Amino acid sequence: MTATKGLEGIVATTSSISSIIDGILTYRGIDIDELAENATFEEVVFLLWFGKLPTQVELDKLQSDLNASSTIPQPVIDQMKTYPKDANSMSALRTAVSSLALYDPEAGDMSKEANVRKAIRLQAQLPAVVAAFYRIREGKEPIASKGYPSIAANFLYMMTGNEPDAIAIEALDKALVLHADHELNASTFAARVTVATLSDMYSGVTSAIGALKGPLHGGANEAVMAMLEEIGGPTQVDSYINNKLNNKEKIMGFGHRVYKNGDPRAKHLQKMSKQLGQLTGDISWYEMSIHIEELVTGQKGLKPNVDFYSASCYTSLGIPRDLFTPIFAISRASGWTAHILEQYDNNRLIRPRAEYTGLSNQHYIPMEDR
Repeated sequence: MTATKGLEGIVATTSSISSIIDGILTYRGIDIDELAENATFEEVVFLLWFGKLPTQVELDKLQSDLNASSTIPQPVIDQMKTYPKDANSMSALRTAVSSLALYDPEAGDMSKEANVRKAIRLQAQLPAVVAAFYRIREGKEPIASKGYPSIAANFLYMMTGNEPDAIAIEALDKALVLHADHELNASTFAARVTVATLSDMYSGVTSAIGALKGPLHGGANEAVMAMLEEIGGPTQVDSYINNKLNNKEKIMGFGHRVYKNGDPRAKHLQKMSKQLGQLTGDISWYEMSIHIEELVTGQKGLKPNVDFYSASCYTSLGIPRDLFTPIFAISRASGWTAHILEQYDNNRLIRPRAEYTGLSNQHYIPMEDR
């Protein structure tokens, strides 16, 4: 047996949910460009879970079910109020999601019908948990969903209590569509490994959140925004980026293991970054991002990934930097639960082997001889 570092190039399972072939991302065979331009996030959720786009009746039913399932159990809210004010947002989300299982009477029901209902509850409650965590640490009470037909609109309302602007809803909805699934990424693999033991869906999603928390996966857009803030303004871009490149330091938000010719999702968020900047009257983050892309792509040949422009989009929406990855989780919950349902349908315990590189022919040494 010979190990492959990071399992790169290893095909670990079969899946009909999403694919990345020749640099093209599809959900259930539909190009991400078509979905980003035409579909709502709720349509994508239905597509990932059930393998087809919904009819209007099916979409209305899903939207109704999501709204009806968005209330967080009061004990979980009370628990969140005990979290440290400086708690890591992904740690808070991971803890809250794990706690949700305690108050779901179907948590241990492994029937297909119950698992679909749990997927609906998780998809509905994650945005409510993130918004509630944000408000609690600001010294405010959580706000219940207003029953908008979209998760994006409800999330923005639950954060601020204000009617969200149409362009803001469109931007967040598009970001949710673009982040919904991405084949067998680290967090999705973690979810599938967990539920392959026939553990419950909440355990699978909790595992996925733990994997997404890492800066090499979900935390990249936070790092991009930290970089933009460190640069300070458009006039400082050249010196900052050139210094990084000359010192062979990594520029966050560029390159991707599975995309050699650029991330197909990035262009959609680039467009939204400009529109949101124009809406707020401040396009400096967008201008900085464009200039950084010109420098990095021109000198290194690296192209931006989906994280790069999502940073300026979320900032223009007034979302704090440390909530970027939890929003990623809100979107990716649709993919995680789709993969969990698929794993349950054709399950086999995921148990790879390891190439042993330790010592051999060793023997026990009595205590007095050590």
